[in-house]
This record gives sequence, structure tokens and C-alpha cells, in this order.
Amino acid sequence: MMDATSAAGVPHPYWPRDLLIPTYVANDRSMSEILVFLFSVSGVFLLVTWLISGQNGTTGRLGTWRRLAVCWFAVCGFIHGVIEGWFSLYYEIIPGDQSFLSQLWKEYSKGDSRYVIADNFTVCMETVTAWLWGPFSFWAVYAFLTKKSYRFVLQLIISLGQLYGAVLYFYTEHRDGYAHSELGHPVYFWFYFVFMNVLWIVIPLVLIVDAWRQLSEAQTHADHKTKTKRH
Repeated sequence: MMDATSAAGVPHPYWPRDLLIPTYVANDRSMSEILVFLFSVSGVFLLVTWLISGQNGTTGRLGTWRRLAVCWFAVCGFIHGVIEGWFSLYYEIIPGDQSFLSQLWKEYSKGDSRYVIADNFTVCMETVTAWLWGPFSFWAVYAFLTKKSYRFVLQLIISLGQLYGAVLYFYTEHRDGYAHSELGHPVYFWFYFVFMNVLWIVIPLVLIVDAWRQLSEAQTHADHKTKTKRH
């Protein structure tokens, strides 16, 4: 992708081409370095959680499906709390900053330039995601590993929040006419913008249905016990 020059004369790789980013400094880290870091650390969280969740504790061993769900929450805790947490704190300086996580966001912004212009919706949405769903995701991991009674309530709350945020994320860009990415680009549009975000629609939907079923069964059981006691 060819660099464009903003109105301030600073070349940048973002869309729309006439975007004004006067403080922009090009990354000195390659795309492969950034992606290897992201997926390697996510993989470590996934692997460690998978191993821990497979151990036979005092509450018994979790099944395969439940272990995968717990791994998902562990990875979410890392991405929300660390990656998105960085954005929520440093969004104003990211375009010119060369810290590794700032460079990660500048790379991702090739698929959605709202992140290098501190778009109001994006800042608000990412801040809520980082400071609510990040800690809540780690809390969910703990709750499932120790089989707390509220674990499916947490699953439902987190998944609803993630789904709502992802739907708004896509819908606001749709209303902007997909102006902040090179529409149809195999990496920047389809992989960065679509694939890496649609996961937070598909997986939370599955987990919402799962939590609904689990909580409904628990309520049915509680209602049955209450009815039995009355008789």
C-alpha cells in the first residue's frame, strides 16, 4: 500500500488518503514482528489456561467445551486489559509513539484508521472494553476454575458487553461507508478489520446461548425445589 500525504505534509498509510495526522511517525517494527508477538502471547495465555483447566482439583475437572470457553476468557483478559488498555491510556500519542504496543495499534490502524485519529466512539468503546471486560474476563477464568455459583452470570454479562461493542464497532463504520480502510484489501480489511473483530460477535453469541441454557436450568431446578418444599 502506497503512503499518502496528509494535509500537513506528513506521509502515512491510512485511509481516507487525505487524513490529517500531523504527528505520525512510521513504524520501525515489521508487520510480522507485531503479529508474531500478538499471537504468541495470546497462545501462551491459551496454553497455560488449557493446562490449568485440565487438572483435577477439589471441584473436579472441566469438560473440553468448558475448558475452551475458559481459554477464550483468558485471551480476552490479555487483549482487553493489555492491548486495548494501552490504547485507552495512550490514544492521543499513538501516531507519533514508537513503543511496541503503540506500533501494534499503528499497524492495526491500516485496517481501521479511527485508532490513529482518536475517534470519539473508538476511544469510548475501547476504554469501556479495557476497564470492564478485561478484569471481568480474568474474573470469569477464576470463577470457572473454582466453580463459583455466579460463573455463568459473569459469562452472560461479559459476552453481552462484547457483542454489543462489536456490533456498534461494525455498524458505525458501515454508516461511514467503510472510509477508514482500503475496502476489500485481503489483509487490512478482511483480516484486520473483519476477521479479528467478528470473533467478538460469533463466540460471544455462542456463550450467550450457553449461559442462557445454564441459568435457565438452574432456575428450573430452583423452582422445582421451591414447589416441592411447599408440598
